[in-house]
Amino acid sequence: MTPSTARSLGRLLLAALVCGVFSSVPAIEKSDYLTTLATIEPQILVAILFQAVMAILYVAIVVVTYPIVKMNSPSQAVAYLAFRLTGAAFLFVGIVTLMLLQLLGQQVAQVGANPPAYYESLGMLLRQTRDGLNHVGMVLPWVIGGFFLNLAFLKTRLIPRWLPVWGFLGIALTLIATLLYMLSVVQGVSSPLYLILNVPLAFQEIALAVFLLVRGFRKESSISMTMARG
Repeated sequence: MTPSTARSLGRLLLAALVCGVFSSVPAIEKSDYLTTLATIEPQILVAILFQAVMAILYVAIVVVTYPIVKMNSPSQAVAYLAFRLTGAAFLFVGIVTLMLLQLLGQQVAQVGANPPAYYESLGMLLRQTRDGLNHVGMVLPWVIGGFFLNLAFLKTRLIPRWLPVWGFLGIALTLIATLLYMLSVVQGVSSPLYLILNVPLAFQEIALAVFLLVRGFRKESSISMTMARG
């Protein structure tokens, strides 16, 4: 692994996190979201743009990290590739729900202050579908793939041991949060408990990105792994 690879991965991780923040639309989580959809159309367009960029960045992350997992185990690398590309695909599909919400807002604006009841049902269905795609369809395969990546980091010693261990903890908590969401134990993805459970993994990715940008991969570990494989 070269220094440029480490820096590229660090930049991709940080960029993906930033895009994740700007791809959210807090206004559609409010109770009066239906009547404000038309007024928040610029926010929805921004979210569409950043989610599209985030999906592309996720694919780029897979491309950069695949050789690392393969270095540890070719069979695990195949599983890693399958899980993480599936997660990225769900991000692309999730863009469609935002586009439909934008169209719904335009329709509601034309109808007026008292839209028919089916508009409310349609809006709720679109919101729930978007949450399901982004926070179940994307998250589950992505973090499962993350397990294989952190396992490879642990075995290859390309980064300090505490980073992948932190990653395992964060993955476990995120899986718990996703399960609670699927079972409707937490009320939506804006629930404080859901957010708290996802914080450790988010901070682990930030720490990993900063470490890679500042320190890069451990050269001696890369050399030793290459010699061992040879």
